Amino acid sequence: MIERFDVFVVAKEFYEKCKCLKLPQNLTDQLLRASSSIALNVAEGSGKRTLEDQRRFYTIAFGSLRECQAILLIENVNDKNLLKLADRLGAMLFKLSKKQQKR
Repeated sequence: MIERFDVFVVAKEFYEKCKCLKLPQNLTDQLLRASSSIALNVAEGSGKRTLEDQRRFYTIAFGSLRECQAILLIENVNDKNLLKLADRLGAMLFKLSKKQQKR
């Protein structure tokens, strides 16, 4: 069940918090696309059969997170809880994107 996959739960929470930010319209649109992409790629990756396919989607999600973090930086967003959540999500995605096949 995707709703019990910790990284999806955190990605969804990150998206919800991003929806509350007041930014210029073009960056709001970009932030919402990128933050939703994180959760959607995590969900899609979790349904893939091979580790290689899973890692590809988790890597895409990680890239979308970096895009979100760049928006937060250029707009000087200082919400400590949101920034901490982004860091936590980044650590989770990094670990998933580097997951090794068991030998």
